[in-house]
Amino acid sequence: MPRQPELLSTSDLRITPQPGMTEPRLWVKRLVLWREPGNVIRQIELRPGLNIVWSPDPVEEAAGRRTRASTMGHGSGKTLFCRLIRYCLGEDRFAPEEQRESIGIAFPKGAVGAEVMVDGTLWAILRPLGMGRKHYGIPNGDLEEIINGNCEPTGIEPFMAAMESGIVSADVASLIPGDRSFHGWQTALASLTRDQECRFDKALEWRSSDSESGSPARSLSYQKTLEVLRALIRAITPEECRLREEIGQNETRLKDSDKEIGHRRWQVRRTKTQLVAQLGIRPEQVPPGLLGIDFIRQSAKEVLVRATKIKPGVDVANVGKIRAASEAAEKAVVEHSTELAMINAKLPEIERLISELNGERPGMSFVVHKAENPQCPICEVPIDRVLAEGCKLSHKLPSLEEIRTRLAKLEKDIKDEQQRFLALKARKLVIEDELPGAEKTSEELKNQLVAIEQAREARTDTWYSARRMLDDINDLEKLVERLEQLQSESDSLSGQIEEKKGRLGAFRKAQANVFNRLSDIFDALIRQMAGRGADGTVSLDGNGLRLSVKLGGERSTPAIASLKVIVFDLALLCLSIEGRTHLPPFLIHDSPREADLGLSIYHELFHVVKDLEGVGGQPLFQYIITTTTRPPDEFLKEPWLRGTLGGAPADARLLRRDL
Repeated sequence: MPRQPELLSTSDLRITPQPGMTEPRLWVKRLVLWREPGNVIRQIELRPGLNIVWSPDPVEEAAGRRTRASTMGHGSGKTLFCRLIRYCLGEDRFAPEEQRESIGIAFPKGAVGAEVMVDGTLWAILRPLGMGRKHYGIPNGDLEEIINGNCEPTGIEPFMAAMESGIVSADVASLIPGDRSFHGWQTALASLTRDQECRFDKALEWRSSDSESGSPARSLSYQKTLEVLRALIRAITPEECRLREEIGQNETRLKDSDKEIGHRRWQVRRTKTQLVAQLGIRPEQVPPGLLGIDFIRQSAKEVLVRATKIKPGVDVANVGKIRAASEAAEKAVVEHSTELAMINAKLPEIERLISELNGERPGMSFVVHKAENPQCPICEVPIDRVLAEGCKLSHKLPSLEEIRTRLAKLEKDIKDEQQRFLALKARKLVIEDELPGAEKTSEELKNQLVAIEQAREARTDTWYSARRMLDDINDLEKLVERLEQLQSESDSLSGQIEEKKGRLGAFRKAQANVFNRLSDIFDALIRQMAGRGADGTVSLDGNGLRLSVKLGGERSTPAIASLKVIVFDLALLCLSIEGRTHLPPFLIHDSPREADLGLSIYHELFHVVKDLEGVGGQPLFQYIITTTTRPPDEFLKEPWLRGTLGGAPADARLLRRDL
């Protein structure tokens, strides 16, 4: 069918590529299938830009030739081709279980390999189709060397890590729900290569349970998938997520705080009303806050004082405190009295000892004198000690040094006892001065305690009522203090929330810019594909992502639904070309015509993608499309047509055999 010429001339699509971009950040250079090492089943080379893999529908072709078709174009391996590319890009499985088993039986040593360009680096990827368990992901590698066993297995993880850190980024991957390794890239891959089983019905439905892909995107709810999309197109950033999380936590705390404040206020009002009524105080007399607590407490103390008949100046709010003070005072009196008795008993003893020691002093002095002037033991005539020590009588003389030592000790003992006597006399004066005051204090406290305990023993209703009121007042004070603390925390939280919400304004503006740009591209593509009279918008509201197409009014037919999804994918591709996303400018559409897309619009799809090849002077994206419907004739040749498959004979199929 010839192209509608007015669509080209009226296109509003303007794409500004990311500065410095000379090729797609991600593109598949070729896909190779091996029956076994050295035996290639099929090789399909791909390129940046538009890549078409066509499986002609014999019925359609026969109608064009006015002949009868003997085969059909389905079952040729178009979906398997797309799944194998996804498999080489890191998806866990390349087909449903039954089909995988059939392929494994047919090709027990089979393998699939791909050369993938990532930011200018050629990655060689090799993964098994049959019984093999070795996976390879080698930068600057050679597929032939790998399939021939000349390289050690690395696993697919090095490639996955490069995609998650280099393309998606660790910060954005952290925003994507999931707990398996490299779930960020696998979820992003799902958004670029939606399942053919999804039928292009919903923009955020990327994986079907029927495909058994094992993709983490399959377990995401609609809301989680929308969050993933926002993260990938920079409509939400890690900083914004952290800020929103903080706001959410603060709002939860504020809600809990407000709930507790309401309960505390009710408790304060109830307790205060009861106390005021019991004390007979007019409510207007009570000051607000903690001042009111002091006023109520004093009133209750006066009631308690009257109940116990104790002087108003006595603090009866705490019987335990008075009892402890009384016991301490009594203990002090006992200790003073005991110490005084001990001193009175020791003083005469010490006087007697000093007298005895003084009595020994003259005799000891005489002994020293006698030792210094010895007499002859025979004739008792005084002799010179020096001469005596030189004769045979020297052993009869007393030791002068020993006698002097004894005299010095005696004098020291007398001095020590005199000092002890004076110290005890001084301590006695202090105790005699303090004891009367201690006895008086003890007596007063004892009398207070006796009065209170007598009142308690009497068990008068007035005393117990007043005492309970004091307990209630203490509880009320704690309630008011907690209420004021909660109110202060609530005010602080409210301020923090408002401040953070103010900072969110900048993020909301950036988000609006993203969706405005996405909507502009979507609208231009809709106009180019459906005609100048069409309008398209992309918006995000409380109900989620909304795609709208107007063709003389809002349209919601299955064909329009498919058109919305296909154009939305292309709009995201354009955003990626401009460097506005965390996605590579890469897209696979598996048989979009089967999703009720009109033929004229379907043909225009190829022209739109071809026009995008001119952005930046060379293709800055890779778009792979499989189709049974015949593309426009001008695309049935290189460089756009990359491979032709068929449902029959078996050799025309992707794997060149029946399973």
